[in-house]
Amino acid sequence: MPATTNSPYTQEQIKVWFRGLLTMAWADGDFDDDEKALITSITQDELAPCTDFDHFEPVSPQELAATLGDDPKTAENFLRMAVMVALADGVYSVEEDDQLQAFCSTLNLEETLLSSVRSTLYNLNQGPAGAASPLTPPKAGHGKVDPLKPAREWLDQLDVHDPRLARFLCKMIPAQCPFERDVVLFKKKLVHIPPMCKLNPLYDQLVGLRYRALSYLADDVGEDVTPYL
Repeated sequence: MPATTNSPYTQEQIKVWFRGLLTMAWADGDFDDDEKALITSITQDELAPCTDFDHFEPVSPQELAATLGDDPKTAENFLRMAVMVALADGVYSVEEDDQLQAFCSTLNLEETLLSSVRSTLYNLNQGPAGAASPLTPPKAGHGKVDPLKPAREWLDQLDVHDPRLARFLCKMIPAQCPFERDVVLFKKKLVHIPPMCKLNPLYDQLVGLRYRALSYLADDVGEDVTPYL
């Protein structure tokens, strides 16, 4: 029988938290069928069983801030998870960046928290305005200093203390590095698409977060995590 756990978040905070994450997923245009199926499976039991994607209302930064409250740790953990949602598919769009900046400002968080991720991951000036850019690791300087270190350390501080958020993470982050495949035409390989861990320079942070969520559910909640393996 699962152990009793005391979540630091109210049900209203969790609901607006998930609306914020859905807003991030929707920031670059629309939900495709795969995204709808995944989000429905995540939310149907206890979070948003009646989510209507055709009439989905993105959460405003002001509503998010008012519901999450004044605790900077809560605000920062939300922002970390929103960044993870933006990074999960290996593509970062200008629209996602704008949404994260709006959340960061309204939650009264320091701009440096997000700029440490933003400045080291993306060149937003490449390509046409609004175009999505694949994540690429920035080149280290002559001293071989890892320019992603601040982002890695910041994202690694995301703690999981709520079973609803832990289940979301276990379902959102794949158990294995996905998407590696060959594109073949007339029996001839045209291109090889590398796995996500090669596309996303912060994939290790996603994997580490999934492991922490699994450990929390198994050790602290006493939940069977077999369905997530």
